[in-house]
Amino acid sequence: MDSAFVGHLHALRLALTDPRFDACAVTGALSVQAGARGALDQAVAGAAAESGGAAPYPDRLAAAVEAAGTAVQRPELGTLVAAVPAGPAEREAATAAVAAVDDEAVRLRTAVKSRDGFFTTFCISPYSRYIARWCARRGLTPNQVTTASLITALIAAGCAATGERWGYVAAGVLLLVSFVLDCTDGQLARYSLQYSTMGAWLDATFDRAKEYSFYAGLALGAARNGDDVWALAVGSMILMTCRHVVDFSFNEANHDATANTSPTAALSDRLDSVGWTVWIRRMIILPIGERWAMIAVLTAFTTPRIVFYALLVGCAFGALYTTAGRVLRSLTRRATRTDRAARALADLADSGPLAEFQARLLRGRAGSFGSVYVAALGALVMIAGAVFLPFGDLRVIAVAVIYVMAAGLAVAAPLKGALDWLIPPLFRAAEYVTVLALAVKADVPGALPAAFGLIAAVAYHHYDTVYRIRGGTGAPPHWLVRTIGGHEGRVLLITALAAVLVTREADFPVALTAVAVFVALVVLVESIRFWVSSGAPAVHDEGEPA
Repeated sequence: MDSAFVGHLHALRLALTDPRFDACAVTGALSVQAGARGALDQAVAGAAAESGGAAPYPDRLAAAVEAAGTAVQRPELGTLVAAVPAGPAEREAATAAVAAVDDEAVRLRTAVKSRDGFFTTFCISPYSRYIARWCARRGLTPNQVTTASLITALIAAGCAATGERWGYVAAGVLLLVSFVLDCTDGQLARYSLQYSTMGAWLDATFDRAKEYSFYAGLALGAARNGDDVWALAVGSMILMTCRHVVDFSFNEANHDATANTSPTAALSDRLDSVGWTVWIRRMIILPIGERWAMIAVLTAFTTPRIVFYALLVGCAFGALYTTAGRVLRSLTRRATRTDRAARALADLADSGPLAEFQARLLRGRAGSFGSVYVAALGALVMIAGAVFLPFGDLRVIAVAVIYVMAAGLAVAAPLKGALDWLIPPLFRAAEYVTVLALAVKADVPGALPAAFGLIAAVAYHHYDTVYRIRGGTGAPPHWLVRTIGGHEGRVLLITALAAVLVTREADFPVALTAVAVFVALVVLVESIRFWVSSGAPAVHDEGEPA
């Protein structure tokens, strides 16, 4: 840091205390993590270390570090000041500029995400940022707040499971409190620059754990009153998970794609200039803030069945709206997708050894055109067989074999087609709906709760894959995917179990539970090992509006 530095304290925080970057700098200050020490040593030993030069010494070092091949993060300062004045007049001007801006107000304002839903922006963030500051001043960490949010949501789920009106009212209130804490943890991380590997893992997974646990609580509460809504709970979880996979796949496919802007994207950009349309389009997709507010209010004043009906209708509309828009963008925008994007989509597809064997046989003889149509056909055939054929019918296994073959053919070539980002959500829908349909058709106590547990365990694996890719560390290790069978292996296993247990349907829930426990144990152990290791990315997930 240059001894003549003049600027805001928060500008220095941004440059010197953010753990996410190997090297970070503002005018007059530079910090490096262990990953950039080699580049710094070269910079110090080179010409940048020599005395003299027009630029401040830290700035010359930063330029040399960057020239050595290490990216240097230069945070956006906005109205914050970071300067090294050359003389008394410049120092006086810089000092005046510092005095004119309240860096604490800037720090508090920038703790809130710039893009969020209407409910979160106007009903939560105006006061949750002050809770975040209160937590920071008392030494609380984002991870502690995240854990408090999870515990609050689990208590809310327990209250809903009572099936009593007081329990539903308490559950609604606690769910809103949990959401406030959920907003606070990210704001605390941004306010105090406390980004961590553990925080990334907790923030990436606890939202889904909270929401799906609440679904289970509602289903248990309804069962106490003689209303079986487990199928609706499982359906809601499937819809939300598939919707998120659509978001993730589309974003990864276009992460570094190059192409002309499509007319659909251009229209969206024009609408962004009309403020009220931005909020309308964010609200109609029922993002997490609006969704949790709706769940909380309906839980307090209606019944679990009504809550799930509202969820299914609202989320189905949101999913159709966003997916249709992305399909139109993909068809009208001739994107050139990179090998990285194709690899990410293949990882999101979650292909196991059966599909990989098919792909190896076909590699070099299959074209990318038609991959998504093969996946769609296989998914539709699988879903139709699970839904319309009797429970335990051997033809369902034959349909599952066809699905395995389609799954291998779909990923035999690099996934660079315009609509190939739809392949992962198609596979998710086929697997999850097959489990749900077979559990419904088994028509025995415990089948649907067991299906809920199995889908939740597999969904965790899929979310974990997404956040590893986002962190730049790639998908989970190949042995993990092979051990849990891949999507096509699990589908074939579940249909085979249904056929074997057709004369002992009461054992089907036990089989589903055993598979769920196995998948959950393998996935969780590896996930925890990865996210608490030093190799995990030091990022804080900003979350998705949905």
